[in-house]
Amino acid sequence: MRRLLARRMKFHLLGAFLVSVGCASLYKFGVAEPRKRAYAEFYRNYDPMKDFEAMRAAGVLESAPPK
Repeated sequence: MRRLLARRMKFHLLGAFLVSVGCASLYKFGVAEPRKRAYAEFYRNYDPMKDFEAMRAAGVLESAPPK
C-alpha cells in the first residue's frame, strides 16, 4: 500500500494529459479549421455593396431609406 497514491497519480496525470491533447486537436481540426475555411470562402466572394443595396431595398436600414 506504500506509494499507491503516487503510482496512481502518475497514471492518471498521463491519461488526463493525453485526453486533453486529443480533445484539443479534435476541436482544432474538426471545428476551428473548417470554420476558418468557410469564413474565408464566404468573404472571398462577398460583395458588401450588393448586400447593402439588398438590405436597403428591403427597408432594413433606417439610416438609408429605400429608393
